[in-house]
Amino acid sequence: MICWMFPGQPIAFADTPSDDPEFKKTALLCQKTTGFNPLEIHTSASALSQSVRLQLLGSCVSLHRANQLTRQGSGADLLAEHSMGIYPALSASGSIDNATALALTWRIGVSVAEMGLQREYALGCVIGLTCEVLETIAANNGIYIANHNTSRHFLLAGEREKVDAALVEAMASGAFSISSFPCDAPLHTPLIEEITGKLQRIVAEYNFLEPRIPLVEHIAQTTLTAATIPRFLVEELCRPVYWETTYCFLRSHGVTRFQEVGVGSALSKFNRWIDSES
Repeated sequence: MICWMFPGQPIAFADTPSDDPEFKKTALLCQKTTGFNPLEIHTSASALSQSVRLQLLGSCVSLHRANQLTRQGSGADLLAEHSMGIYPALSASGSIDNATALALTWRIGVSVAEMGLQREYALGCVIGLTCEVLETIAANNGIYIANHNTSRHFLLAGEREKVDAALVEAMASGAFSISSFPCDAPLHTPLIEEITGKLQRIVAEYNFLEPRIPLVEHIAQTTLTAATIPRFLVEELCRPVYWETTYCFLRSHGVTRFQEVGVGSALSKFNRWIDSES
């Protein structure tokens, strides 16, 4: 079985297939829908935060890559998603079209970005500690584990000063790598619950069809349906991403080939790490 994996927001702007006529169509659709053109990364829609522009770039590349694979006859038996990768994954499943995927990426991204106008948030990457140790450190500092990528690779999220303090504690506890990144909002933590009403109103404006290709979500590893998608789109922003659990679930259900459909190869690297420990 083949699984297409849709990664979340890139951590930095990446080159785009600017000479590909099909990508140009996706870029123009993005510009028409959101105001952002991924072919003009540094000048387009400058009023949008960097995080929102990165999210749109990621969705555009994922949508283009999925369309490209489909045209080549390389289909998928299952789909999986990580964080903001849910929107292009829904499009690939047939639940929504590309324009809706971009609109949701944009509108959800802008809504959560508004949290950053009130407080300064950050992400903290910690490599080398166990989940149990890091949960204690996160609790000590009033922040949360947002991404469980492997047994030793995690992202923390919360207010910047608290994240920085947690990273110092993590290093003192034996982590062999730490890093910090500014972000608009603490995605995948309970802190997002303060804006769930706004997010629910956005999602309620769209219709979702039954996915033609099964799409496995990253919280409880269930297969999304038209009825469960709207709730998941809000819930997943308030709860962690469990990628290691999702990958192991897919392997145990017969997936033998994984194709990363988006910017970079982060999920593929996580998969190799998980395999090396099994």
